[in-house]
Amino acid sequence: MDLYWILITFIFGFALKQIGLPPMIGYLVAGFAMNAYGLKPIDNLETFANLGITLLLFTIGLKVRIKDITDTVVLGGSIVPMFAVTVIVALGTGLLGFVTSINLFNIDWQTAAFIGFALSFSSTVCVAKILEETGELKTRHGKVSIGILVIQDFAAVIFLVAALGTLPSVWALGLILLVPLKPYFGKLLEKTGHGELLPLVGFCFAFGAYELFYAFNLKGDLGALLMGMLLSSNAKSNELYKSLMHFKDLFLIGFFLSIGFTALPTFETVSLALALTLLMAVKFVIFFFVLVKFKLRARTSFLTAMALMNFSEFGLIVAKICVEKTWLSPQWLVAIAMSVTFSFVISSFVFKHAHTYYSRYKDKILKFESEDTINNTCPNMPTTAEILIVGMGRVGSGSYDALACEIGDKVWGIDADSDRIEKHKIHNRNVALADAEDIEFWQQVNLSQVKLIMIALPSLADMKNVIAQLKFSHYQGRIAAIAQYADDGEILLKSGAHTVFNYHKEIGAGFAKESLNLLAEQNIPEERLAQA
Repeated sequence: MDLYWILITFIFGFALKQIGLPPMIGYLVAGFAMNAYGLKPIDNLETFANLGITLLLFTIGLKVRIKDITDTVVLGGSIVPMFAVTVIVALGTGLLGFVTSINLFNIDWQTAAFIGFALSFSSTVCVAKILEETGELKTRHGKVSIGILVIQDFAAVIFLVAALGTLPSVWALGLILLVPLKPYFGKLLEKTGHGELLPLVGFCFAFGAYELFYAFNLKGDLGALLMGMLLSSNAKSNELYKSLMHFKDLFLIGFFLSIGFTALPTFETVSLALALTLLMAVKFVIFFFVLVKFKLRARTSFLTAMALMNFSEFGLIVAKICVEKTWLSPQWLVAIAMSVTFSFVISSFVFKHAHTYYSRYKDKILKFESEDTINNTCPNMPTTAEILIVGMGRVGSGSYDALACEIGDKVWGIDADSDRIEKHKIHNRNVALADAEDIEFWQQVNLSQVKLIMIALPSLADMKNVIAQLKFSHYQGRIAAIAQYADDGEILLKSGAHTVFNYHKEIGAGFAKESLNLLAEQNIPEERLAQA
């Protein structure tokens, strides 16, 4: 039977990928399809789901700094929308219960408020996957989104304590001792090396923190998140993140499948789920206007709202508690489960085109930006650049150093990661903090003097978006890009790149060239001896 599960999951994931949607949507559909067909969940499916969520939150923590969640924008962007959505849903449900005779809406205002509170949360799993796949975790809107999700996680802990009546153990105060242990965790990580021990120690940190918090009556996955944040400043945090990526993605399949086994829908519950899904538009508007009022740029507010307008799996937990306490009909649990699924599908599809939507409707969106918003599109504009390198990771940095030796300050690098930019400035590189998918940045650059733009980003979707923004900006120069796979290279050429360098092929060519130089150096003394 396990083979059927793997095969069905693959078929649905593969089919959705072929039409341009993330495979995770296929896994959601596969769960509902197998449930409808009568298949029972395989043993330990819930365990796989929990492992995936724990690893996901741990890896998110590896990308988050404390300053990212103490920002006024993050705090306000968490609390105000949560309150607004709760009130709107509670009032709307109460009004429907008053004017209609539908039994589903025959609930008291406290239960209606619980439903609104549950739907005010955004999905950590869905948002993190979207930002990760588009390479936008370290952008400004990515950091704001993750920060808001972290605050929501703390709110979830408070709610569960209040709803279930399980107070944290008094010994939970001892968890503060994890902070002074941070240097020792870092040393352990550094001594682990680069092989199979690295993901293994990552499992120990993630699941160890989970069990530790759970033992003190706290959310275990919150412990995994905080442990990741403790390790985020370590030099090996990025390498650890990469070593856990595939494990996390594999376990998360269990989470998406498990949603489909929540319950089977009926016509009534599907109708309710579709009605709840309309709330996504309301959430988008609330997030956008709240973030703009906190003086965040219109573009950052727009993209953050796009990412956060979905519903959270936390809604299922709240609905389940309400059903167990007989406050809600079981049909509500089914409807919320389906609305969560619908929101994942819509959010994944819409965010994929978010940058294009912004570029197309930029003038209308900018009208809502506050006049006193600090326009920090690019505080350090590359005014002398003739060659721009987009993405200052290892490949981008190597390209920069090679070109700087030849043309000096005419080469500049840009990156959306502020921490990475600060490191490059220490090495006196000409770098600018900017999001290359931001059309406002390209409109501020003197593109007439830029002859070549080299795109060295890890994500294919990111590179396609950058090329699209350059087209919107009427860039007339040349575009070069890198690709790990031949089919990715073909896609980039069709998108508008003039040349694409195969990552692995160029490494081999460079290695051969340097090795031949060594051979040539070895022959020099022999030639001189022959002449003598």
